[in-house]
Amino acid sequence: MSNNRSEIEKRLRGRHFRWLVSGGAGFIGSHLVQALLELDQTVTVLDNFATGSKNNIDCVSELLRPEQMKNLLVIEGDIREIDACKNALKDADYVLHQAALGSVPRSLENPLESHAVNVGGFLNMLEACRSSPSVRSFVYASSSSVYGDSEVLPKREGEIGRMLSPYAASKRADEIFAEAFVGLCAFPLIGLRYFNVFGPRQSPDGPYAAVIPIWINALLNGDRPIIYGDGDTSRDFCYVDNAVEANLLAATSDLSPETSHVFNVSVGEQTTLKALYSMIVDAVNEDSVNKGSGKSNRTVSSDPEFREFRLGDVRHSLGDLSLISSQLGFTPSVRILDGVKHTVRSFLRSRG
Repeated sequence: MSNNRSEIEKRLRGRHFRWLVSGGAGFIGSHLVQALLELDQTVTVLDNFATGSKNNIDCVSELLRPEQMKNLLVIEGDIREIDACKNALKDADYVLHQAALGSVPRSLENPLESHAVNVGGFLNMLEACRSSPSVRSFVYASSSSVYGDSEVLPKREGEIGRMLSPYAASKRADEIFAEAFVGLCAFPLIGLRYFNVFGPRQSPDGPYAAVIPIWINALLNGDRPIIYGDGDTSRDFCYVDNAVEANLLAATSDLSPETSHVFNVSVGEQTTLKALYSMIVDAVNEDSVNKGSGKSNRTVSSDPEFREFRLGDVRHSLGDLSLISSQLGFTPSVRILDGVKHTVRSFLRSRG
């Protein structure tokens, strides 16, 4: 068990709280739901299933005991409606706001919808929490995209650049609204700037899917994966367990409500797309993974197809973890190579 998990267990095991996870049927949200139910917490999910999936909730159900699943309530609703936020929030002690429309390309194609969900929906949830007598903390998903065109590496929380997409602007707007609500809320407001989170249950489908599930799926289907750019673009890829632990540490921390807080959530390691691609190919070809999925003797070998850089993408990204380490005691528990292996294994098992 990681140091993060041990600390979370100490804070929550044997204590019963109510949690609201907006976007709880999504990729990261469903992992938060699973972790909380494993700790015998009571969880309400608010999701409109536009990008989230009921299959994710079913996956959680398959992994947990029936008595744990009895502590879960799933509400189908939209954060763009403040009454839906208020109804879901009833008696919640902690709020983990994950609901959003992700993807830089999506926001470039439809900036109005991105703003309505990511900013309008965020403000609705924040206002609903402000009027609640029970809320102890409000943790929300921000993004490393707020660093924009800043070329400074590693990325530190106080050093942001010009926003390069409507998605980045929407996440920065959330942080600004959180700053504006300090003094209006009696609980801490904590933003987590996710750096390229990946892992099981991340969908490979659709035009806005993330690179890791897309590549795994393409390799397993015998297709040629696509790399946008020259392959030397780098990211700080963060396995989903790290994001879950950061959320729970933040929510249960003793941070002051007298200022807003933002923290990087990453591993603190830079990986090029070429190196990532090699990791995924090797993981798919490992005998141990193949045997675990019942698909022995599977071998994939495919050179990726290189295409032009995409509009709105930054060249390099690397998160500095000094602040989250010093204030929340967070250290990443899963590094990228192990995370890739876990993710590939999950894909292979899901395919039978």
